[in-house]
Amino acid sequence: MGEHVPGEEAVDVKWSGDWVAERLGVELVGDGELRELLGLALRRNPKRAHLLVSNVLGKHVPQQPSVVYGAGFELGERVRDLLGEAEAARAVVLGYAETATGLGHAVADGLGVATYLHSTRRPVAGVAQAGGFEESHSHATSHLLLPEDPALLTGATAEDSPGAPLVLVDDEFSTGNTVLNTIRDLHVRYPRERYVVVALVDMRSEADQGRLAEFAEEIGARVDLVARARGTVRLPDGVLQKGRDLVAAHEEAPPAAPDSAALRGPRPAPVRVGLDWPAGVPDGGRHGFTPAHRAALEAALPDMAARIADALGGARKVLVLGFEELMYAPLRLGTALEDATTADVRYSTTTRSPVLAVDDPGYAIRTRLVFPAHDYPADGPGDRYAYNVAGAGFDAVLAVVDSAADTAALHAPDGLLAVLAAHTDQVLLAVLPSYIPAPAPLPALERQEASMLPEPLRGPAFSSYAADDVGWLLQDLSDTVLEAPTEEREEAIQSGGAHYAESLPVEYQPTPQYQELFKAALDTSAARIARAVGTVTETVLAERGPRPVLVSLARAGTPVGVLMRRWAQHRHGLDLPHYAVSIVRGRGIDANALRWLAAHHDPADVVFVDGWTGKGAITRELAAALAEFDGFNPEIAVLADPGGCVGTYGTREDFLIPSACLNSTVSGLISRTVLRSDLVGPHDFHGAKFYRELADSDVSAFFLDTVAARFDEVAEAVDADAKEMLAADRAPTWEGWAAVERISEEYGIHDVNLVKPGVGETTRVLLRRVPWKILAKRGAGSDLDHVRLLAEQRGVPVEEVGELPYTCVGLIHPKFTRGATGADGKAVAGQ
Repeated sequence: MGEHVPGEEAVDVKWSGDWVAERLGVELVGDGELRELLGLALRRNPKRAHLLVSNVLGKHVPQQPSVVYGAGFELGERVRDLLGEAEAARAVVLGYAETATGLGHAVADGLGVATYLHSTRRPVAGVAQAGGFEESHSHATSHLLLPEDPALLTGATAEDSPGAPLVLVDDEFSTGNTVLNTIRDLHVRYPRERYVVVALVDMRSEADQGRLAEFAEEIGARVDLVARARGTVRLPDGVLQKGRDLVAAHEEAPPAAPDSAALRGPRPAPVRVGLDWPAGVPDGGRHGFTPAHRAALEAALPDMAARIADALGGARKVLVLGFEELMYAPLRLGTALEDATTADVRYSTTTRSPVLAVDDPGYAIRTRLVFPAHDYPADGPGDRYAYNVAGAGFDAVLAVVDSAADTAALHAPDGLLAVLAAHTDQVLLAVLPSYIPAPAPLPALERQEASMLPEPLRGPAFSSYAADDVGWLLQDLSDTVLEAPTEEREEAIQSGGAHYAESLPVEYQPTPQYQELFKAALDTSAARIARAVGTVTETVLAERGPRPVLVSLARAGTPVGVLMRRWAQHRHGLDLPHYAVSIVRGRGIDANALRWLAAHHDPADVVFVDGWTGKGAITRELAAALAEFDGFNPEIAVLADPGGCVGTYGTREDFLIPSACLNSTVSGLISRTVLRSDLVGPHDFHGAKFYRELADSDVSAFFLDTVAARFDEVAEAVDADAKEMLAADRAPTWEGWAAVERISEEYGIHDVNLVKPGVGETTRVLLRRVPWKILAKRGAGSDLDHVRLLAEQRGVPVEEVGELPYTCVGLIHPKFTRGATGADGKAVAGQ
């Protein structure tokens, strides 16, 4: 853009609508201020060729934030004068997505104490739709109304009182169709006596001038219109086809040479700015924004602006770039930044609307940046745009997005941040937490049952993990003797005399040699694990909502859940809830833990997490157990899925995850879970022990910190992996289950439960069960060093096998009795 933005200084320059007017014969007539407020452009839209480009909206044209905010605020003051103080205090303001979400919010601020809501094109799981309508001329037409409080749209202060005035805000009022569609839909559901329509410009044709009054008479309500300027666009015959031809001709023309900024070589990586967004304040009006929210935000703005100013350093010309519907928060950060710095601050936002760019001073859209959508929109992938940014001479750009849009696609080589980096010296990123309304309350009986359950156990009282790493939905059985010799447990389990979850194996005490092997394995695989953690976390954030509730299957899933939580915190500033629950093969998941989760979170947000898959027994167990509970998704997210049992994973390679090498000493000093009728009552969680006495051997924090230290190193690879993962066919193949059935028959075991595939499961066999033999894939390398060492210590033969979908498979001794081991406790040699 670079020359002059109409609507600022009084300089005699070419009007930014001349190019279109001269070529299409389009005339803009009306108030004297109209040309200062609007320019013209052409767009790829079959419904309307021309686009009125506002200079004070903050969408397509970078403008001073105070000018944008002031335009809306002043309109709000006019509405307050029209309604009077009493009615203005009751009013509800509704803004239109995507272009008027910030304008509507500013109007609500101008009213003083009005509650604000904007329509949205982003469905939100668990939030009921309170209304919807179509926008006839828009590029994307469907609007949803998703207030957290359904009563917000009624606006009634008493059962017999009329609904409060509804103020509807859009950037332009052209045909009136959008407003009529809205009022028609809402008036049936929430009738009221008064509506006020607000727009920057009233551009109705003579034919449309009387429609609003006729409609008001039809529904029996008063409808007022408040606009900053009035006029109309005169269109000659055939303008739509002429516009299409003109757009086609210019889009086929060779692209102009890139501006000098694009030729300056590699740019520095974006810098993430921590804003310390005020707790409980929504990121916008998608679900409602109250006067209390407004007060909390106003109080926090100066500190947030100071953080941004510090990060900007000496930048002299700065763009605050919002994201589609996320307009108000970036706008207010921009106004606060104007007060906090001497830099020339401008504001605009990205958009989903395609507009032709023509580098001519008589055209409103001089340049266009194109990048893929990065919030996984409900209507599928597509291009997004930032206009008049390239060539505008910005020293720095602050991109502001919500956490739902802080995805791998945002950080990809062709993503928004990389595209911006080619046109400015510095790119900053500020991520606001996506506001998710609280789930609807449970029915009274279920709420009463859930209230009888205790709160989660947390470290350091229970486990060596930090209190915010994980909440354990378990009961503490630390003072109960549950350990039994491995051989006795195996005989009881295989004879049917006891279930494996009714006792615990004696905790394996690793030798110094084995501890060194663990550390060496961790050093070798830390980056590999970090990459898998990042990939599975990004996949979960993209597909399961912006703020999932992580629920790890204790205990192998718990270190992975902690790492996923840390990735989300490190990369996106998200503080995801994380709990650990018990699931027992043959007995199902802890039903009381599910009841607790349903009482405190939306079940649709719960994502179950495990370390890896073997043959998929727990995957099937979970799916069967959840059939009795509404709302929970049985899909498990795992670090590694060598068995092809799930669709959400970090990798399908069967590699060594060092946390599988040890038991409690890498899992927060927590035992595996226990389910025994004399210890676990109908209103109890399943149990586990906290082995405080093993603190000197604890490497739980060491494991987490070592992997987390590699997050930045693998970030670029994770972005590429996640993008590929989201486009791939990830349907479970159940290849592992078929292999287990084949091995069970070939080796005469005839029980798939005694075949444990994969590095993790094989390690468990060697640590907890009575192993018979280990099948190792021929050519397997260092991933099996610890398996070979454990097998040597226990006298278990290792057999190399050619055709194996896993790196290794552990076979539990079939039909075990204590006579099957020698006096030294070693396994009998293979038959």
